[in-house]
Amino acid sequence: MRTRDQLTPAIAAATVAALVAAGPARAAPALSIADALRAAWTQNEGLAASEHGVTAARLEAESARDRRLPELQLSARAVRTDEPMVAFATRLDQGRIAAEDFDPARLNDPRAIGGYQVGATITQVIYGGGRITAGRRAAEANADAGRLDHAMRRQQLAVQVVEAYFGSQAARLGVQYAEDVLAHARETERFVRARAADGAALASEVGRATAFRAQAEAQLAGARQQLSTARSALALLSGPGALDAELATPLEVPGAGTTPGPYDTDLAARPDLAAARARTEAAGAAVGVARGSLLPEVFAQASAEAARSADLADGTGWTTLLLGVRWKLGAADARALSAAQAREESAAAMARWQERQAAREVEEARRAIESADARVRSAEEALSASESARSIREARHRQGLLPLTEVLDAEAGLAGARALLVRSRFEARVARAQLQLATGNPVEGVTP
Repeated sequence: MRTRDQLTPAIAAATVAALVAAGPARAAPALSIADALRAAWTQNEGLAASEHGVTAARLEAESARDRRLPELQLSARAVRTDEPMVAFATRLDQGRIAAEDFDPARLNDPRAIGGYQVGATITQVIYGGGRITAGRRAAEANADAGRLDHAMRRQQLAVQVVEAYFGSQAARLGVQYAEDVLAHARETERFVRARAADGAALASEVGRATAFRAQAEAQLAGARQQLSTARSALALLSGPGALDAELATPLEVPGAGTTPGPYDTDLAARPDLAAARARTEAAGAAVGVARGSLLPEVFAQASAEAARSADLADGTGWTTLLLGVRWKLGAADARALSAAQAREESAAAMARWQERQAAREVEEARRAIESADARVRSAEEALSASESARSIREARHRQGLLPLTEVLDAEAGLAGARALLVRSRFEARVARAQLQLATGNPVEGVTP
């Protein structure tokens, strides 16, 4: 029978041979956080839907601007009638009136007459009570609000990508640490079983070592599941290519421990606040539209028409110039004005509320950074001490100077310190992204 030392070279040789036969492994493409963000901005369907909404709002604003231009109306009709007045008018339009057409009998009981009529009418509003200009301002402000909302959604998506990207990094480290714990647990179990076989360890210690190894296996399975979940979330946001890509940006924050300096209390650059101000402007312009609907409309109209007989043999044409005033009043119009004024007040109040929320979000993000950085420093110190403690206790246990429980406690302490460090680094990274979002700065410094 081969001993363990004899089997090790054979296993290594077999592994090398298998790798050579399989050929060089295809390296997964590298994906930086900047690449992941830009992929999400170009491939995410939710953001694409928002962009289409921005396009629709812009076209509506252009439509509202064009309402100040003249309107052209074209008409064409074919008619056949024996109604006395219409029949006489139709013959007159066709230029077919003769003396006998004034015969009372023919006037009272005309024969059916048919023909064709075409026309073109141009109408230009001269004065509309300000409703056209106000409507244009409202549509343009709404379009601006939609564009700014889209910019905010893009940044919010960026924060989600940061969470998924560095969540995947944290989960990958969690798997690595779980594999390390499992490897030590298996070696500890093997060592304790060997000592028990020699009568140097109790059966209860074997049970403890076995239980610890089983727990390590369960923790590894959970860590792998968390990694799969995090990678699938990243792929959902940044596209399928992110599922198996090598994440190139490390979890550690560059210059960690350096708290961002004082922020500018003027958050005018934040898109959602600018959108709220634009909606307030749109609501104010809508008040102008409602007020203008209570005023008369002055318009000019020019038309040209032609009529032909059914056989196209006879016909005539004429033109009309008209200057008119339309004034439509109703109780509903006054109610509409009151409603528009209430919506303006609502939009202004919402804008003020959003500004207060934004200021609080900035403060919360800064506190989160400070807290996470403090935990990172403590976790790094705890990790260094825990690694040293595990090494010392393992060595003394093998020398028979410490019980197994001391080794297992050291393993548990090291696992806790690693988990705290990974979680704190992840929270520090996300908190900085939240601060960038709250202050209207590019997340991770990446711009579209």
